[in-house]
Amino acid sequence: MPAPTNKILIIEDNESYLSILQQKFTYEKFEVITGENGDEGLIKAIDNKPDIILIDLLMPKKNGIQLMEELRQNEWGKNVPIIILTNINPDDAISQIILKNQPAYYLVKPEVKLEDIVKKVKSVLNNSTN
Repeated sequence: MPAPTNKILIIEDNESYLSILQQKFTYEKFEVITGENGDEGLIKAIDNKPDIILIDLLMPKKNGIQLMEELRQNEWGKNVPIIILTNINPDDAISQIILKNQPAYYLVKPEVKLEDIVKKVKSVLNNSTN
């Protein structure tokens, strides 16, 4: 019997970057769900209940911080692992807001390789099932 597939929700407004992430995680045998803005991401998260969520911070309609705060208010969403994947280096104010919402990782896009993103996701999922 094959191992269960992990479900990942990727919320990213840059279509080309979203496509790259989607292809990579599909190749890695993930069930991939995507959203291109915070509103769409919130709906897809609650409807699909993914095992982990990748969130960009700068998005239309609802930014990543607002999205995390709303997810954490949801009974299911308060425990889902979140990885922030963004172009923004956090300042003190952003860091305080982010820490309150307990992301598993904060990754800055230009500084992280695609393989490292996959490793972080797998690491978080392995730790959450143990």
